[in-house]
Amino acid sequence: MNSRLKTLGLHTGDKRMLRAGVWDVPEGAGRRGVCVLLQGLAEFLEKYDEVAGELNARGFAVVSLDWRSQGASERRARNNRAAHVANFDEYDHDLDMLMNHVAQPLGAPTIALAHSMGAHILLRHLSENKRRFACAVLTAPMLDIYTAERPAWQTHLVTLVFNLRRPSGRLVFGAEERDPLTLAFEDNRVTSDRGRHERTRGMIEAKPFLRISGPSFGWLRAAFRSMHRVRGKRFAGEIVTPLLVFGAGKDRIVKTEAIREYVKLLPNVRYVEIADAEHEILMEANSIRAKFWSEFDAFVDKQLAIAHSVSGQRPAV
Repeated sequence: MNSRLKTLGLHTGDKRMLRAGVWDVPEGAGRRGVCVLLQGLAEFLEKYDEVAGELNARGFAVVSLDWRSQGASERRARNNRAAHVANFDEYDHDLDMLMNHVAQPLGAPTIALAHSMGAHILLRHLSENKRRFACAVLTAPMLDIYTAERPAWQTHLVTLVFNLRRPSGRLVFGAEERDPLTLAFEDNRVTSDRGRHERTRGMIEAKPFLRISGPSFGWLRAAFRSMHRVRGKRFAGEIVTPLLVFGAGKDRIVKTEAIREYVKLLPNVRYVEIADAEHEILMEANSIRAKFWSEFDAFVDKQLAIAHSVSGQRPAV
C-alpha cells in the first residue's frame, strides 16, 4: 500500500467543503507530470492508494478528491448516506476547484485517469476545456446504467415522481441493503478480486464514515439528464483531447454497449474492452490490471512524447 497521501480541504463557491488529496512522487525521484485521478460514485481517496502508488512509480504526482456527498467531503445534513446533487453542474464546480487550486500549481504536463461517474464528469469537463490535459484515460465511463430488476422506463417514471417538487434526497430503492460495510464478496457487482474487495471493506471498517449506501433519487434524475446530454453527437465531437477508453466485458453497473457506440463519435480515441473484467477495472484481478497498465503505458508514453515535441521540451527520463 502507498502511504504518501496528504489531504487538504477545499471550500467551494456554494460553501461546501471538499476533501482533496495529493500523492507526490518521492523526493529526488523526478516528477514526470501530474495525473488527476477521478473516482466513481461511492468511492473515496484511500481506496486508490494502490493505483496512486503505481502512478507515482511512473513519475506522476497524483491529485484527487472525494466528490461532494461522499467520502470525507461535506454531505447533506439529512440522509447523509446518500450521494446527492440536484444537477451535475455541482460536480463540474468541484473539478474546477481541484484543477485550479491543487493540480495546476503542481505544473505540467497534466493527464487524467477517471473511472465511471468520474469519467462522465471528466467528459463534461473536456468538452469545455479542450487543451487542459495532454491525454486522458477513462475506465467504464458512465454513459448509461443498469436499473436493477425493473425496466428502465419504470425507473425513469419513479424518479420523475420523487422529484416533482424538488430534487429528492431519498436513497434509491435497494441501496440500504447494499451497505458496503457488510456487503459480502459473493454479493458484490464490481470486482472478481476477493482480496481487493476485502481490502476496501477493511478500510470502511476502520473508517465507517467514509461509506455511503448509494445515490439519491435527486442524483439519479441529474444523472439521467447529464448522460442524455453527454451522449449527444455534437457534444462528443467537441472532445478533442486524446482518449484511451476501457470497457468492462462483464460490467453490471454501466452498459458497455453504450460505451462501444459512444467511442464511434469521439474524434481522437482508442477503445479497449477487457472481456473478463467487472466494472471496477482498477480494482480487478492482477491479470486484468496488467492488461490495463500495458495499454496505459503505451498510450500515455506516446501522447506525452507528442506533447513534448509540440512544446519543444524534452521528455523526462
